[in-house]
Amino acid sequence: MKAERPATTPQTPGQAHQGPLLSQLASYLFLTLTVLLAAVPLWEISVRALHPSGPAGAAGLGNFSRLLASSDFLRWLGNSLFVALAVTVVGVILAATAGYALSRFHFLGRLAVLQSLLVTQIFPATLLLLPIFLILVQLKLINTFIGLILVYLVTVLPFGIWQMKTFYHTIPETIEEAAAMDGCTPAQTFRWVVLPISAQGLAVTALFSFAAAWNEYVVAVILMPDSSMFTLPVGLRLLHNGNMAGETGLFAAGALLVTLPVLVLYYFLSRFLAARVEDISLRA
Repeated sequence: MKAERPATTPQTPGQAHQGPLLSQLASYLFLTLTVLLAAVPLWEISVRALHPSGPAGAAGLGNFSRLLASSDFLRWLGNSLFVALAVTVVGVILAATAGYALSRFHFLGRLAVLQSLLVTQIFPATLLLLPIFLILVQLKLINTFIGLILVYLVTVLPFGIWQMKTFYHTIPETIEEAAAMDGCTPAQTFRWVVLPISAQGLAVTALFSFAAAWNEYVVAVILMPDSSMFTLPVGLRLLHNGNMAGETGLFAAGALLVTLPVLVLYYFLSRFLAARVEDISLRA
């Protein structure tokens, strides 16, 4: 005698879609709350930046005009742009070439190079400040943009190299083999075939390099004691410690202006970043 299977109640189409719908609503609610929490500090800074302050008590854009007129903000801005752009350009070039070599070529010491890149990420930059400072003193690179750029490159390159190496693994080697059959040298293949289809990985590396150099404070304040060489994060400190101490409106105005270059760069690179996220989602 066969055992009877328990009767199951068929689900209606509405019940079948109820689970995914609730999951989507929970996801949207979580993302909305996250955006609101992230927007609170930005709102507070914006209110303080637009609030009247100072002797004149000018409202609206008064804090911005006072910041530009009564401080070396434009000099700090130029210093930060020069350092961040130099780190970005050199960092992307080195990460693209080194990542390709580690991804496609097997040579003696390759594993040691990969392991050393990981080891460098274990130690924070502040822990290495003393040896870095002594090395730069010997090289006479203290209070120079070259010295600061070199230190930032050492910081961002390990991530950039690993990022590009991982991205190159997603590119089929048959594409490069086809280019070689058409008569391209390895250098031509890399320049005209690999790099154009690596725009997404290059965009991520460029954004990370620029943001890391743009926002860094601790290393810059130690290696750049001359006020004429200050970057923006170091220069804004004077709004609290100098003659403008206590004027939160000026500091808030400067903090808003500091975010603009990163937002502009993100806007121009967003289409590559969105494509990268979509590719990762499809593979998952």
